[in-house]
Amino acid sequence: MTATTVETGTRAPRTLGLIELPDAVRDAIGRDLAAEPDPTLDIDRAMARYHQIFATLPLELLQQILDFGRHNDTPGVGYVRNLPVDAQLPATPANGGPAADKETFVAEGVLLGLSGLLGEPVGFLTEKKGQLVHDVIPVEGGAMTQTNQGSSVFLNFHNDIVHDTIGRYDVSNPDFLVLSCLRADHEGVAATHYADARDIVRALDSRTLELLRSPLFRLNAPGSYIRDVAGGGEVLSDPVAMINGPEQFPEISSSANGVRAMTTAGEAALDRLQAACRETAHQVFLRPGEALLINNRKGLHARTPFTARYDGADRWLQRTYVRRSQWTIRYRQTDGSRRVHY
Repeated sequence: MTATTVETGTRAPRTLGLIELPDAVRDAIGRDLAAEPDPTLDIDRAMARYHQIFATLPLELLQQILDFGRHNDTPGVGYVRNLPVDAQLPATPANGGPAADKETFVAEGVLLGLSGLLGEPVGFLTEKKGQLVHDVIPVEGGAMTQTNQGSSVFLNFHNDIVHDTIGRYDVSNPDFLVLSCLRADHEGVAATHYADARDIVRALDSRTLELLRSPLFRLNAPGSYIRDVAGGGEVLSDPVAMINGPEQFPEISSSANGVRAMTTAGEAALDRLQAACRETAHQVFLRPGEALLINNRKGLHARTPFTARYDGADRWLQRTYVRRSQWTIRYRQTDGSRRVHY
């Protein structure tokens, strides 16, 4: 299937795009990716090579992915199917990855190749130690947490935010995420939800929307920052609005690790927001060879609970953080790396 052009006028926009590679294209790209080394050995060389490989996509498919990343009116989530996969996978890492014994890097090539069509992969030291490829894997000690290590609880609707000493966690956060599936959960029940801000706004009453557009909320820092840096305590942002921007193109911000409303009316608005997310969300059950392109500003995503067995065959996704430009976060760049930020 292919992505559908966004409708205009007063009708609801198309917020989910579908893209499927033909078998012959999948196989050709897969052969090229299988011949490539570990991209972390020379990431800039690898990104250039992935550009070459993904430029061989049929023009229509290539344009759909490029358009997803560069236009305001495109879907907020793209569901890409029939992607190449590694011929063999090692056991799902018990510690949250990365896998030390992975012999080929097709999955990494798919992830970074798609990311390069949207912008530049970036890392943050407080998320997966600055790695550009994040292995999203259930970890036994994190089963109940609102982090990518969780499994037993519903991962709340959120976008991926980044703690920042300036007090705003929605400024240097990624513009896009790419989520790619290497291995599904045992029962195949884990679903990724995406609620587009345009759909959410249409589902809200005017009073709730007015409250959510007011700086009445404080976002808690990501769970990884709380766990690894803050010692478990809350680290709240400055007061912010949950929804910003013009009615036609709203931007939404929320934290999986908690949002603190500053008034009782704000608390009620948060409850209504979560309800609107559930009412409007797209649901995708990712399988190997499938990926989601997620606009991290146009909407919120979530994940349903699943049972992790910690047996080497658990659910295994890979994720990238993608920025259209690193220029506006240059104050965070670390020494010795073009892509990793504190």
